Amino acid sequence: MAAPEARLKELKRAELKREVGARSELVVTLNRRSQPRLIAYGEEFLEEKLPPGTRVVYPPPPLDPLPDPDVAIRYALLHPENAPPLFAQLNPNMRVTIAVDDISLPLPPMQRPDIRERVLNQLMQMLADYGVDDVHVIVATSLHRRMTAAEIRRMVGERVFSQLWPDRLYNFDAENRAELVMLGKTELGEEVWISRRAAESDLLIYVNITLVPMDGGYKSVAVGLAPYQSLRYHHNPATLKGCHSYMDPSRSALHSTVDRLGRVVHRELNIFTIETSINNRMYGALFDFFHKNEDSFTEWDRLRLRGFKWTMAKLSPRARRELLHHYAAPYEMTGVWAGETQAVHRKTLERVFQQYAVPVKGQTDILIVGIPYICPYNVNSVMNPILVQCTGLGYLFNMYRNKPLVKPGGTLIVCHPLRDEFHPEHHPSYIEFFHRCLAETTDSSELEKRFEAEFAANPTYIHMYRYGHAYHGVHPFYMWYWGEPGRQYLGRVIAAGCEEPEVAQRLGWEAADSLEEAIAMATSELGRSATITYLHLPPLVIADVE
Repeated sequence: MAAPEARLKELKRAELKREVGARSELVVTLNRRSQPRLIAYGEEFLEEKLPPGTRVVYPPPPLDPLPDPDVAIRYALLHPENAPPLFAQLNPNMRVTIAVDDISLPLPPMQRPDIRERVLNQLMQMLADYGVDDVHVIVATSLHRRMTAAEIRRMVGERVFSQLWPDRLYNFDAENRAELVMLGKTELGEEVWISRRAAESDLLIYVNITLVPMDGGYKSVAVGLAPYQSLRYHHNPATLKGCHSYMDPSRSALHSTVDRLGRVVHRELNIFTIETSINNRMYGALFDFFHKNEDSFTEWDRLRLRGFKWTMAKLSPRARRELLHHYAAPYEMTGVWAGETQAVHRKTLERVFQQYAVPVKGQTDILIVGIPYICPYNVNSVMNPILVQCTGLGYLFNMYRNKPLVKPGGTLIVCHPLRDEFHPEHHPSYIEFFHRCLAETTDSSELEKRFEAEFAANPTYIHMYRYGHAYHGVHPFYMWYWGEPGRQYLGRVIAAGCEEPEVAQRLGWEAADSLEEAIAMATSELGRSATITYLHLPPLVIADVE
């Protein structure tokens, strides 16, 4: 039997250093003596001397981790939020489904053991202790690509994999109509579809990692285990145009729609949510200089940077990409909560903002962001132009609360080589979307009206999604729509270091050979009065703009 909860004492939170309101040192104004800044540039890093007066916003330092993650998980299961302890909800005759987030987070993938492995091991032990043997684990991929067996094994761990794969541990299939069921409709008539296995379970447990505020909450089940029939209600131009900030769920039209569907799901199903948060310790001891302000670099830091750049320059593009995608980040758990979904999510969001938020005074005319080699949709794959657009306009532009970091009608400079390069197995529909659809129009509403239904029903793309490792045929549309708030808000987008100007043109962007040229283009009208801000990431940072 399970160990009695009386043996566990309440855990004290690790002391949170440098609270959000005391992070003024993370906003730096450069002068003529300032060192060049490191800027992510695809699979490389640029070293750029930025103009004096440029404001740089740095990520906060990593929060202290929980001293014992396994004990913290155990405590959360026994002391959930607004719910009975998990063991009190179990009986031998019940059907239990556990859903877990897929490979799209955290980024990069974390060092083993993955948090999902830690949580699953304790869940499976508790279920076994109470005689529950009808257990399935579903990877909540929604319309993402199927994870490979090796990727799933790495994520869930050897114990769960060997016990359940492949019959009781598998990827969600949004195109297996026999395994989908409609739970009902929202007050606006939106159909709520979900995994049949999840819907017919006595208990659905969702295991989440909240990397950014847009993760978790009602979104986990209502999106992760849902097909196109439900996702079309919120992943569309009309809804996304109404988003003020993806990072502030209280002000996002996307979250409002997801919440409507989520309320139906939670009304019909018995759901026990487990959410976790991690710190931003993306780089280990060998590369910890990436966490620093460049003006504080030591000689040892500069030597390691030169060694890193020399090594990367000597590798072929293929070898460099493989090396980067094999890198695992030493993230550490900073919190774990279980129980009723919304109560859990409120606590998770508090910890996430404690990790990422930095107060910033005032908006800027020009915002510079570097696009790294990875985003949620190209793990072990290629960062194609549609994903660069999604990362730049959809994610990094939206790394703010209250109001955007850049002024209305301002300029976003995106640093990336921007090549016409796609992964044919993972992103087949992206290729047609880029070369056919965007050649005719970049207007999201037109793309939705003219092409979306065709791609969603394309039998070849459906087959590649179900039996290969392709993102669903409609996925590139969603990635394009994701950038809609940025397109509506910004006056210009300039691709700095763009190697193929025709790619930038296809996206509706301008191209510059270098960052220096991009800045000159952006300041040509405003002159010396133009203000410039560089959002220094990765690791992630959310600007609390006053």
